[in-house]
Amino acid sequence: MIENELIINNPQKKEEMISFYERIRRKSEDLASPLEIEDYMLQAFTDASPTKWHIGHTSWFFETFILKKYDSTYKILDPLYNFLYNSYYEDVGIPFPRPSRSAISRPTVEKTYEFRSYIDEYMVRLIDTTNTNTYNSIKDLILLGGNHEQQHQELFLTDIKYNLSVNPAFPVYRKGDRPPTNKVDEVKSLEFVKFDGGVIEIGHNKDEFAFDNEMPLHKEYLNPFKLANRLVTNGEYLEFMKSGCYENHRYWLSDGWRRVQEESWNSPLYWHKIEDQWYTFTLDGLVELDLNAPVTHVSFFEAEAFAKWRGKRLPTEVEWEHAVNTLNISPIKGNFMDSGYYHPQSVSDENNESIAQLFGDVWEWTASSYLPYPGFSVLAEGISEYNGKFMSSQMVLKGGSCATPMDHIRASYRNFFQPEKRWQFSGIRLAE
Repeated sequence: MIENELIINNPQKKEEMISFYERIRRKSEDLASPLEIEDYMLQAFTDASPTKWHIGHTSWFFETFILKKYDSTYKILDPLYNFLYNSYYEDVGIPFPRPSRSAISRPTVEKTYEFRSYIDEYMVRLIDTTNTNTYNSIKDLILLGGNHEQQHQELFLTDIKYNLSVNPAFPVYRKGDRPPTNKVDEVKSLEFVKFDGGVIEIGHNKDEFAFDNEMPLHKEYLNPFKLANRLVTNGEYLEFMKSGCYENHRYWLSDGWRRVQEESWNSPLYWHKIEDQWYTFTLDGLVELDLNAPVTHVSFFEAEAFAKWRGKRLPTEVEWEHAVNTLNISPIKGNFMDSGYYHPQSVSDENNESIAQLFGDVWEWTASSYLPYPGFSVLAEGISEYNGKFMSSQMVLKGGSCATPMDHIRASYRNFFQPEKRWQFSGIRLAE
């Protein structure tokens, strides 16, 4: 089983790479398959890109960074795509303005899928027929392209959720069979697990694929700390709300309090109170709030305010990663995209893990700013803009969510968003 996982997650031979490439490309199409044609163009706010744009951009990535450079037989299908589907890579052209992506009615959805098939044909042929030297030059780029597409698979789910949520009919993303909700009668009791401090190592050692911002492996000093054995629940967050914390500035950072007032925050994103009952919008439509499930779609400001109200704090990313490394969690398991829930699930007192839900369910806000590790260096020219240019005014999240592909996550993975963002599946774990 371990060997098979290595083939899936760290392909080296050509046949393994083709399987890796095709599996990820088909998964994106599977995720889009429940949509109506009108859904492909929705962009309800700047951060939530249209599905059609995701379909085009992930193909643009392989064209721009691999096919144009390494395949002498490749012919550009339409030079306009380099502009329309470029996200933010100024080294390779002028990106189309992000707020206007929903205005790209042409090329059509059909034409965008034709572009996707065109790229796939050339990519598979290139992997299969290229010489050893060229293959060795491009295999890391193919791995990067596949992992980049997995990031967009998660964005696809979070974006379509937001885009559908503004419809007062609360439309359902998918029809047909889905896993039954894993509700529990009694949530796992909240306790704190102690970890020793000292000089420790975090980061990635380059043995397998990782993004540049996870490297290099380096030493950090930690004081002893404690980490909560599970995530904060909807019920616990509801108590925070009932205590009037959205009306009390004392729990909030200044920028967070300003957001609360300017945007009239009074609950997590997607919560709706109807006749004294709380509901939440999900990809399966509007459902009654499960008080024992992890709270999600909260900003860093809300997570930090909740921790302060409870007399605790958020963990740093070093503490979180050290805890996972100490527990030696392998293989990684949890409620990921692969489970098909597409929503956080509750965990019962019968769970025998010392710390539950470290992976999956929700991205966990940390108290750490997104900054480079000591010795950080960006990727090669062109793709050098992948992560490094965003190391400002953002906070680190760890662990993956119910929208993250399971084979995409690892302990060293560093997600990052501005502290006010709420449309991702982001939640809270306490520390002390």
